[in-house]
Amino acid sequence: MIKEFEFYHGAVLTKLLHESGHGVIIEPFSSPSNASYVLNKNIGLFIKHSTKRMSPWRFSFAKEHQDEILEIKNKIGDVFLLLVCGEDGILALSFEELKEILNDVHNPVEWISVSRSKNTEYTVKGSDGPLGHKISKKDFPRKIFEAKVSQNSTNQEQKIFSWFVE
Repeated sequence: MIKEFEFYHGAVLTKLLHESGHGVIIEPFSSPSNASYVLNKNIGLFIKHSTKRMSPWRFSFAKEHQDEILEIKNKIGDVFLLLVCGEDGILALSFEELKEILNDVHNPVEWISVSRSKNTEYTVKGSDGPLGHKISKKDFPRKIFEAKVSQNSTNQEQKIFSWFVE
């Protein structure tokens, strides 16, 4: 039997694969949640989904979920929270955006609420306050691929710098 989360995670992973332009490597991140993945060995993904058909979508975060996201951040560097909003779309939040709405104090249970009217951007708020800007449907997966490009250019700059220093 196919589990519900597998359908929603499949939507995320399929979109990443098809929009990458060249293929991706996706591996599970070792955790009990079945919600974490590593993209191309250098970007962490944590996926939550809501089966609700229409806005607003609510996502609960146990302390363990936030601890796991922090662990991914500490081990891998870049990490994104991906919220699947029913059949409407996928919202990508960077770690910095996540910390704006769910701060560093991980309470036993916290929440994120996402809303969107037709033809508008997503409005996001969490237990610790609203996100200071709206998120476009087009931000996923672009935001993730831009982080990878930025990271690769930083690695290239470091290689060039170390070559000059030697």
